[in-house]
Amino acid sequence: MTPRLLATASVLCLVPFASIAAEETVTIPSPGGDIIGTLSLPDGDAAPVVLLLHGFTGSRDELQTDSVPEGVFARTATRLAEAGYASLRIDFRGSGESLADLTFADTTFEGQTADALAALSYLAELDGVDGDDIFLIGWSQGGLVATAAAGRSDAPDAVALWAAASMPQETFGGLLGQEMIEAAATGAPDAVYTVALPWGAEIELKGAFFDGVATFDPGAEIADYAGPLFVAQGSLDETVLPESADVLIAAHEGPEELWTAEMDHVFNTFSTDETLEAMIAATIAYFDAHAD
Repeated sequence: MTPRLLATASVLCLVPFASIAAEETVTIPSPGGDIIGTLSLPDGDAAPVVLLLHGFTGSRDELQTDSVPEGVFARTATRLAEAGYASLRIDFRGSGESLADLTFADTTFEGQTADALAALSYLAELDGVDGDDIFLIGWSQGGLVATAAAGRSDAPDAVALWAAASMPQETFGGLLGQEMIEAAATGAPDAVYTVALPWGAEIELKGAFFDGVATFDPGAEIADYAGPLFVAQGSLDETVLPESADVLIAAHEGPEELWTAEMDHVFNTFSTDETLEAMIAATIAYFDAHAD
């Protein structure tokens, strides 16, 4: 294991909002169907670009709260543009606007990994961005997917995993109920299960999703990625437990930084945007340090 840097959210620099020079909705072809995304470009020539992967039941702008009304990933895109980075935030197929071929019930980790790999390939060939200078951010389940996208492509110059679900059985056992996890694991891949979430919503998932919960190994996936890794984890996170960060750091061989804060799974955004701003700033600083 290589030495790692430790950082905390003790210092916050507030930056005024600035406009993104250009933002457009794009359609990304993939073998499984079209993916819808938002491409944000800063002022200037072809910029390094960041792919953002949303979490479970989320969509590309991500969580909107009173303190972050535009959404966590929309805010992140603005901050990236201010720092000179383009960004692409996508709706995984079956989520958000990427609904032409799948519904949310069809969601699987492998399907979302295929979407992320298709988006990386799209960025590598896209005019207006530097396709040789690509970075990756994944939050929660998007972080789980990011471990595979990074490990299987080795494309990103650096990867940031925000509260990444590195222990799927523990995370989804807590969200969906351990009894549901165990019952669905014995069912057919196309069997449909109705699941009540802790915040009161009901969703449908197929047996193939639960197969992934049992078999997908984010630690093994990130072990195949030798590039720089930034791991952000909250000590107050009850969804993705704090020890999840340790799994990722232990599995990865290469430059890495573990950034921690007293934050919950949504970076305290129901009460303030300060922790999110600090985490975004730390992520950008890490990307700056490892840019080509």
